[in-house]
Amino acid sequence: MTLLPEGVRVHLAVGHTDMRKGIDGLSVMVQEVLKRDPFTGHLFVFRGRKANLIKIVYWDGTGLCLFIKRLEHGAFLWPSENEPGKSIVLTSDQLSMLIDGIDWRSPDERWRPARAG
Repeated sequence: MTLLPEGVRVHLAVGHTDMRKGIDGLSVMVQEVLKRDPFTGHLFVFRGRKANLIKIVYWDGTGLCLFIKRLEHGAFLWPSENEPGKSIVLTSDQLSMLIDGIDWRSPDERWRPARAG
């Protein structure tokens, strides 16, 4: 499933982020830590230490948007790297899998029940 218009990039910030930060604090992180422009229309994805919460910052042309998702069960899978200022570019499909709590690095290895009932 394609979520994003063509040309929109998804930047996944490696490591964990203080999830007490709101839209302004995360936008400053995009500028000062990731060295990117938060007003490009690209998405910037951050994950907390507990790994069950992500926040996505996005400029829609008129204002900054903040999307939040918390998993009630499981964790968002993240790169093991922890180098500050580094980000990984994801495809739209990988973002969709990430949001659904699926391992976007190995989408074919989804958990399936052994049997019904």
